[in-house]
Amino acid sequence: MKTFKKYIKEASGFPTGPVGENPNNLAGEVTDTLGSDVFNPQNLKRINAIIGAISNMEYLLPEHAITRLRGSLDKIHLTFPQVPTMEGSSGEFDLPLTLFGGRYGKTGSEAPDEITNDDGISHMVEGGLSLKLRYEMMPNNSSCKILAKIE
Repeated sequence: MKTFKKYIKEASGFPTGPVGENPNNLAGEVTDTLGSDVFNPQNLKRINAIIGAISNMEYLLPEHAITRLRGSLDKIHLTFPQVPTMEGSSGEFDLPLTLFGGRYGKTGSEAPDEITNDDGISHMVEGGLSLKLRYEMMPNNSSCKILAKIE
């Protein structure tokens, strides 16, 4: 029979960290390790996996899917503007992303009479990042399927 001390020594605690780095982490708590580093291609791949898991469901109302996406991206300080009305049986939208609400003010690299006002991403990723949304209304039960990806 194991003693409590031996059990504590063998246990590694709660499984945390990115998937693949901790062998005890089967589910993967990636939001703790991502932070706001969307410039790293590996982290962007993980963020797209999270978005894909959210959007890989059918929703009664498309607004429910958008609300879940917005909440998940808010956790890592990414925001996107209001989504246009989803009319018709399918459609696509490209929504620009901002990091920490964007940048406004002096960065030290502009002229004395200029002010930087951008999305907080385009200075690191040329052209910035956008959330690509595609939606399809299911004809059999009037539900909605949302497909999303950051590019």
